[in-house]
Amino acid sequence: MMWLGLMALAMAGPNDSLLNAPDGPQLVLNAELGFTAPISHTIQFGQDGDEINYITEGGQDNLFPFARFQAEAIFGKRHTVTLLYQPLVLTTDVVFSEDKRVDGVLFEAGTPMDLRYGFSFWRGSYTYDLAKSDDIETGIGLSLQIRNATIDFASSDGELQSSNRNIGPVPVLKFRHRRPVGERFFVGGEVDGFWAPIRYFNGGSSDVEGAIIDLSLRGGMTMLHGTESYLNLRWVGGGAVGTSSNPEPGSDGFNRNWLHTLSLSVGATIR
Repeated sequence: MMWLGLMALAMAGPNDSLLNAPDGPQLVLNAELGFTAPISHTIQFGQDGDEINYITEGGQDNLFPFARFQAEAIFGKRHTVTLLYQPLVLTTDVVFSEDKRVDGVLFEAGTPMDLRYGFSFWRGSYTYDLAKSDDIETGIGLSLQIRNATIDFASSDGELQSSNRNIGPVPVLKFRHRRPVGERFFVGGEVDGFWAPIRYFNGGSSDVEGAIIDLSLRGGMTMLHGTESYLNLRWVGGGAVGTSSNPEPGSDGFNRNWLHTLSLSVGATIR
């Protein structure tokens, strides 16, 4: 496989794509690596539960690995279908300085704790390019995001644990823009976001207020054979507050969860 890749690279002209023919649908692959920093993060489970600040009490006053993977299919130059995977898993070890109640489970002050906050998601999107220029993209469209939440509070000795898990669809509005700067450089940005105060529109079956925002700005340079490199600054945030109609056993179903993160990454694109 390596020899085939090297032969393709050697045979391609400076403007030839390694993935796509000049005519027909175009495949675009993106990958980003970097770090993410939680800016604010609070959570509460249960009406009688304590609000926990993950930054000041939960050990999230640190940097965490960041990765993002995306594949795009472009049809007729204006129609783009995008598939995205965004892992987000924040694990910390802390000792609570005060008693904390989580979904009816009391963790006493001084208890060593293992915390896991997982909120990875998959997202499928469609955008239509309004720009008539081949060099500029102004896309609007819709996305469907699938959340995969796993939120655990556990004492390090394994005696006490509160675990919340949730999978659900979330509809999202999408906008993206990109334009060249000179012959080799480009700038761009995109935003996926939604706010919904009522059931069904927020991806649930109860009246839970929910919102998400995924905003990014990037600048980069084009290289040979359809490849690009770029630097990306991204804000990902959102959360929900309300009472679930299908709570876990022993839980009243109430939760309040709001998270905002800032990420810096380097990315690579093959077109």
